[in-house]
Parts: sequence; C-alpha cells; structure tokens
Amino acid sequence: MFDDSHLDQITENIVDACIQIHRDLGPGLFESVYEVLLADELERGGHKVERQKELPLTYRGRILEHAFRIDILVDQRVVIEVKATEKSARIHARQLLTYLRILRLPVGLVANFGLDRMIDGINRINNARMVP
Repeated sequence: MFDDSHLDQITENIVDACIQIHRDLGPGLFESVYEVLLADELERGGHKVERQKELPLTYRGRILEHAFRIDILVDQRVVIEVKATEKSARIHARQLLTYLRILRLPVGLVANFGLDRMIDGINRINNARMVP
C-alpha cells in the first residue's frame, strides 16, 4: 500500500525543511507561525499539503465530526504535529499515533521547533499496526 522509499523521501524533505526554518529563525515563535512556514516550504518543494485538517472519530457507531485537527498532512501520507515547546513530551507522540491509527497511515513526525537544536525536536512515529 505504501512505498517505504517514497515515505522516507517525504519525511527526509520534511526534516530538511524543519531544519532550514529553525536555522533561519530559531526557537521562540508561535506554533502557528512554524506551521505556516513549514507548509509553504513543503508546497514549494512540490508536496501536496493540507493544514488544520479536521479528523472525525467514530466510536461504537457514534461519529464525532470535529474530534481532532491535524496540523499538517503531506501528500496524504505523512502527518506532522508541530510544536514549539521548551521540552518534548511523550503526549505529543501519543497524540500523533492516535491520528495515524485513525487515518490508517504508517508514519508521522512530531516537529518541535522550541528546542535549541531542531534535530533534537524531530521524532518519527511509526504506526505499528501499519508496519508489515
């Protein structure tokens, strides 16, 4: 269903864009600013980007239309949860994993721009239910 090399290329492009934005602007901006800039960078790189995409949740026959809002969805394959906090928290990864499971996608990234080094703020999350 998903080509691993294509997913790896998408996530590599995302990481590169995050690092470039962080290198140019550093930490300290609002999440919403990083989100817009990251979406713009990825679109300029040829990716299809959806911001603030609503994600419904169905549970026992009940549909919650506006249950979640995804920060960024890239090429309908990779979810990015954008953060700008001084510390990474496990809840961010858990939140992203929930999105991946609902969407039945294999991989997403938490991108925390609030740290001194962007590479320390990148966390790749794999949906074990989707990994062969």
